[in-house]
Amino acid sequence: MANVSHTRGDITSHPDASEMRARYDRVLGGRDVALVDGPVFLLGLYCAVSPWILHFTTSQPALVAHNLIMGIAISLLALGFTRAPERMYGLSWAMCAMGVWMIISPWIVGNDPDAGVVWNNIVIGALAIILGAVCAATAAKSVRKP
Repeated sequence: MANVSHTRGDITSHPDASEMRARYDRVLGGRDVALVDGPVFLLGLYCAVSPWILHFTTSQPALVAHNLIMGIAISLLALGFTRAPERMYGLSWAMCAMGVWMIISPWIVGNDPDAGVVWNNIVIGALAIILGAVCAATAAKSVRKP
């Protein structure tokens, strides 16, 4: 009977090993923050639908539109981080600024918001600041790599 099991060889002896390694490094592009893209996207989706989840669509109509627009913007940033990370991670600090705005927006955009609305926006804003800082720190770290 023939031996059909394949043994794994060492790829370092392959003639194109250095070229494959260089191509692999180019494809990854120094991206260490791929795991942050998903949470940023989910945060944006939650921000967009939070008025309906927390049922403040009738009591805070201005804040409904605000959270919807901000959620879409955060989700678009996440999609940009995924699609063109080398160009988009410079906007990580913009996400931090959006987080700060989300924290103060219930009092500026809203009309006498209740505690649920305030805490919702504070949590969304804090998470946006944290995730934006992680993205910015990783982008800064990957730029310094030779």
